[in-house]
Amino acid sequence: MVRGGTRARTGLSLFLLASSALVWISAVIVMGILAYLVSKDRGGDHIIYELVIAVLTTAFYLLAFFFSAYPGHVMMFNLIFSYLWIVAVSFTASDWSYSHDALLLTAEAFSFIAFFFLFFNVLYDWHYGFNLGGARPRAVV
Repeated sequence: MVRGGTRARTGLSLFLLASSALVWISAVIVMGILAYLVSKDRGGDHIIYELVIAVLTTAFYLLAFFFSAYPGHVMMFNLIFSYLWIVAVSFTASDWSYSHDALLLTAEAFSFIAFFFLFFNVLYDWHYGFNLGGARPRAVV
């Protein structure tokens, strides 16, 4: 694991930076596929939800690259988006798992990749913040 002394230029550890980049790339791919489906009038309630989550992730994760170096600042952000993406993964799995359309299966795969790396962002931030002494609450006396 990366300790506090080795940080990327953006302030995030190298693992969180790479993982956040993969989440952002996956969200951009999902956003493009779902926007194409909506433009072809193949949308429904689930596609609109997934498209909104992909757009929000794309927009907010640009800010996450520039957050502070202190652990815990990004954790709540990752936790909220991991829950949103697990719902998107369940929607895509229930809607498109038995589809033979490669575009739909690609959206499903990249939705899972986004959730997977968000989940590991939460675990890494939790471990780094609480087990390695990065973000301990201190009492002010």
